[in-house]
This record gives sequence, C-alpha cells and structure tokens, in this order.
Amino acid sequence: MKSFNLNTQLADFYDNKPQTSRRPIIGITTNYEGVDATVRDRYYHQIIAAGGTPVLIPPVADRNVLLDTLETIDALLLTGGGDFNPLWADEEEPSPALHNINNVRDLPELLITRLAFDRQIPMLGICRGVQTLAMALGGRVHQDISHEPTNYKHSQDADRSEPTHTVEIERGSVLYNIYKEERIFVNSFHHQAVAAPGERFKITARALDGVVEAIESSEHKAVLGVQWHPEWLGEDGLPLFKWLVEEGDVLRRAKLFHQRNLTLDSHCDTPMFFPQGVCFEQRDPKVLYDLHKMNEGRTDAVTMVAYLPQPKPGETFADVSPFHVDTPKTYADLIFDKIDEIVLSDSRYIALARNREDLLRNKREGRKSLMIGIENGLAIENDLHNVQHFADRGIVYITLCHNGDNQICDSARRTLNTHGGVSPFGAEVIREMNRLGVMVDMSHAGEKSFYDALDISTKPIVCSHSNCKALCDVPRNLTDDQMRALAAKGGVCQITLYNGFLRTDGRACITDAMEHLEHAISVMGIDHVGLGTDFDGDGGVPGLADASELINFTKELLRRRYSEEDMAKIWGGNWLRVMDEVQRG
Repeated sequence: MKSFNLNTQLADFYDNKPQTSRRPIIGITTNYEGVDATVRDRYYHQIIAAGGTPVLIPPVADRNVLLDTLETIDALLLTGGGDFNPLWADEEEPSPALHNINNVRDLPELLITRLAFDRQIPMLGICRGVQTLAMALGGRVHQDISHEPTNYKHSQDADRSEPTHTVEIERGSVLYNIYKEERIFVNSFHHQAVAAPGERFKITARALDGVVEAIESSEHKAVLGVQWHPEWLGEDGLPLFKWLVEEGDVLRRAKLFHQRNLTLDSHCDTPMFFPQGVCFEQRDPKVLYDLHKMNEGRTDAVTMVAYLPQPKPGETFADVSPFHVDTPKTYADLIFDKIDEIVLSDSRYIALARNREDLLRNKREGRKSLMIGIENGLAIENDLHNVQHFADRGIVYITLCHNGDNQICDSARRTLNTHGGVSPFGAEVIREMNRLGVMVDMSHAGEKSFYDALDISTKPIVCSHSNCKALCDVPRNLTDDQMRALAAKGGVCQITLYNGFLRTDGRACITDAMEHLEHAISVMGIDHVGLGTDFDGDGGVPGLADASELINFTKELLRRRYSEEDMAKIWGGNWLRVMDEVQRG
C-alpha cells in the first residue's frame, strides 16, 4: 500500500551520506498554449531513462534568463510543436498550408539555439526542433512539403508510437553510429521540413521521397536534428536521447575541469586585426579572439603577440608594416599601446598578466588574463637594450624570427642561410633574454637555429606554436629528434591549429590536431606539450575554429581518457613550469 508519510518518502534522501547528483542537466524547450507553457511527458521521461536530469525551459527571450539557463544546462533538447512564422526565414508570403504559428516560441528558441551553439552545448532537435536548428544557423525550411511533387504523406493518422515509414541514413554519420543501420523505421507528423541545412550542417537522413529527415553538424559539433518523433518510440527512440545525455555529460565534466584548472593558449595574432577597428568587448566577427569567445570557450588566458612581418630582400619595414611606422621597434610598441587601448580598457573583465601569480589572481577574481609577446625578433633591431625595453613592457617571450632570416637567426621558411643558424648578435639576445626572464621561442626558426638556441640558452626554450614533421612534412614543423632534444632540455612544444601545419592537403580538423598532440606526447612525454592556437594568424580548423570552441579541446581530451592532472599539464601547466623557471633568472 502506498505510504502518504512525507518523512518516509524523505528517508531515501536523508538516511544516507549527502550526495550531489552527477547526472547531466538537459534543458527542454516548452510549447506555449494560451497561458500555459507545456511539454509532452514523453520528452522528459526519455531524458530520465537516458540518464539525464530534465529541466523545462519556458519560452522567454529575456537576456539574463537565457544566459543563466545556458550556464546551468549541459545539453539542450529542442522539442516539436507549431509552425515558425515565415518572416524569420526571410519569406514574406505565408503558405496557405501554414498553421499554428507560435509567436511566443519563435524568438526565444532561435536565440537560445544560436547562443547554445556558440557555447558548444550539445543539441538535439526534434520535428520543429530540427527546423529551429536550420533557421537559427543559416538554413531554410519548407513552409509546406505537400507542394513537393515527389512527396508522400508525412503527417500520418496512426498512433504516435507506431512507425509509419523508413528513412535512409548516411554511413559514417553520427546518426549511423547511433543506430548502426542504414535504414530505420520512424514515425512522422509534419508538413514542414528542412529545405536546405546551411553550411553548418549536412544532411544525414532522407525519406524515400527525398524529404530531409535528419541533419547534423558539419563542424565536428554535438548538434543533431531529426524530423520524426523519437520521444514516442520508446526503446527504439531512446538511443538518440542517450547520445544527447552522453554528450551533455562530456560537456559537464569539461566545464568542471575549466572551473578547477587554469587554461592558457600560448599564441594568437589578434592584434594584427586592430587596424580594422576591432571591438574586443563585443562578439566581433572580424577576429577569432574576443571577450565573448573567451567566455564561451572558457579559456582563462591567452598570449597575444605583436607580429612583425619580415621584409623581403630589397624591402624596408615601412613597406610591409600594416601601420604607418618606419621601424620595427616603433611598430611593436604601437601594437602594445593598441592592446592597452582596445583589450585592457576595462579591467573588470580582462587584465594583463606577467607571471603565474597574476594568472591565478585574475582567475580567482573572475577576470580573463592577457599575456603579451613578440613574434619576430626583428623588433629588437640591432640594439640589445631593446630586450630590456620590451621586458619592461611585460612581454613573456620573443619568437626569434618569422618567415625569412633576420638579424638574430635563420628561419625555417624563405631562408637564405644568412648566418648558418643563430648569429653572434642572436646569441647575445638569447643570453640577455635569459638574464631578464624572457622565454626564447623557436617556432619559425630553422633547424640549425633551433639547435644553436638549445646550446646557447641556459634556460629551457619553447616552441609556442609548432607541430610534428612526422605527421605533416613542412619546414615549419619539428622533427622527432628536435622534439626529443627540446624535452631533454626541459622545454615545451605547443601544438598549433594552423591548417597547413596539420595536414599537407589543407583539410585538417580537430581530429588532426589531437593526432599531432598525441604524437608529440609519444615522443616527448606528457610534461612537454601544450596548445598554441595561432588564432587570427590563420590558425583554426573545424571543431576548433575560434576561441569559443576551445572547450572542445577539453572534451576531446576527456573522450581520450586523459587524467585531470595530465589535462592540466597540457592546458598550460607545462608552459607555466617553463615560464616559472625562466622568470626565476
């Protein structure tokens, strides 16, 4: 007999040790009917059966509510329901078959979908939900598929739990990996459908008449939409909800890692875009790093460099400088002034960091950290005193050269073998950097220059953004012997996301970046690797395309079962160990 004693019901909660659930929180969008926000119970029962904790999201477009919701959930379920207003799809005239437009739902769901996408939150769209994905992210929706000439009936009269037709699934897709079948039976209750998925999605299932039945991310993201209703299909529909919950759990664990650990990207070139009027506090499409993207990707710190283009023989620096300046030193100073003006103008959100203590303090106080460096020792000109000048400005490293030989050393690319490695002046520069606690960065350097620097420096050196020549045979990458020598001297190699340094065919993605990382680990050991994205210096690949996607790097490490200790080393711990040693002088 059922007990109606509340204390008896509470016994399961109170008579054991205190426990916090570790189930991922799955947000479920709700329908709107008159004065009620509603949802079919099948949705949340399937989420519970899949191992998640469901939370209902009312159709509200309030900015703070949406942002707080997205901070809370680990995955998002976009549910079925009425039609979208065609004006959201830039279609001025409604179809005669359009009905049940739900103006209360439209804007909140389009907003939360776009914002969740920016935050790498896994999403599953069902029926209207797959159309929401398409409309929010660059696709198009048929207002009424009954006008399509090859169509058969997609809005069935059968019970919702009864499969009524089949869909054909693309091999190799996420959907295929979920069901392990090329053809499955589904139910269908719709007259709208995705007309074109847009660039961010690919079609992975169709009905026999060609109507789109499923789309998924083309950018290695956990985003999937289906036109049928798996919430009504019991065990047959459950695999989709298990996929969503599992992806939500990976994000949940990634967010916990970022809360507990400092994460640092050792190299980006965002200041190159400052002449274009970058607005760093806004989500600026001109750059891959801004404050919004750092927050979305949950990265704590980045080193922004003053990149100096190397003049070719016969050119002056003024010929190649993006700003109207005559000398390399003046240019680097101007870049650092721009960083102060554009990035560091509001210290509530981001602040300069010069050492580990600054980084940790900024994280505790809720600020992002910016470190600065120089890419191309051309900025030193021919004056050793300029090393002191830039050290006083707060730089943490100098990349000794770029593409082409300079006064310090020979480059890996466009080299004329000017010095046969590091020049006598370059040796003085390295020793002065050691004295002043500035890291020596040998990314871009020729192989002989690299080994010369290892011999000259009394401190470990770094490669702030370099990959593995064994996997991508280009001059800029490091041989296995170079990586072993770097590790033997205590240095670190930061894997970069520059497409051409990951694959020679230019078709790299997040998987290739992970392969370079794991090859470097196999050669150097876990204590000598990290990440230097080269964002805004042509770095960025599908899955890790800008700073907002850097949490995907953490998710990949979790999928590959790295321990939290090793992940912390990769995500900046190794870099900071070298920086600490160099800065001790």
